[in-house]
Amino acid sequence: MSQLFELLFGQYSAYQSIDIALEVTAVVFGFLSVWYAKKNHIWVFPTGLISTSIFVYLLWKWALLGDMMINAYYFVMSIYGWYVWTRKTNDQATPISQTNAKEKRTSVIIFIITLVFVYVVYQSAGKWTTWTAYVDTFTTAIFFVGMWLMARRKIENWIFWIVGDIISVPLYFYKGLTFTSLQYLIFTIIAIYGFLAWKHVLTNSKATA
Repeated sequence: MSQLFELLFGQYSAYQSIDIALEVTAVVFGFLSVWYAKKNHIWVFPTGLISTSIFVYLLWKWALLGDMMINAYYFVMSIYGWYVWTRKTNDQATPISQTNAKEKRTSVIIFIITLVFVYVVYQSAGKWTTWTAYVDTFTTAIFFVGMWLMARRKIENWIFWIVGDIISVPLYFYKGLTFTSLQYLIFTIIAIYGFLAWKHVLTNSKATA
């Protein structure tokens, strides 16, 4: 048992207590944000703002640039999403919907631009020293698209979250962030249920249209 505990949490012996407490706090609010997203509830954004702001600080401190940029982007997009979700058209809040052709093209553009941008950042900072940098670049692009789609209340956002979360589970464990790795494992499960819940809402709305 002690060996398992050492494997999972031994890396935290080198961390400051305040950083461990901050990571746990960010994880808790991250859970809440994803849970509210599953419930299609506006609180997905304020809880997300708290989580991402903490992670931006921690990841900057730990020099995980790709991850830091993901969370900085989440922070900005949470503000944008909060606005979109509360915006009303004909007295109706923005509904769950599927992406149209233009939004699919925009998603591809966001993905490609993100890949190029993160590559340039890592290249400039001289961070292409490990295979995790390449995975970071790929997951950053996935999550950027997923967050943009969620902000616009598009059901396809869950597909991107599921793929990115699955990749992130072993990635963060390898980086020594066990709590964050466990967070992404649970995120994967919630994202699957979130997709099914949103699909149910979308199907019902089409049936009553």
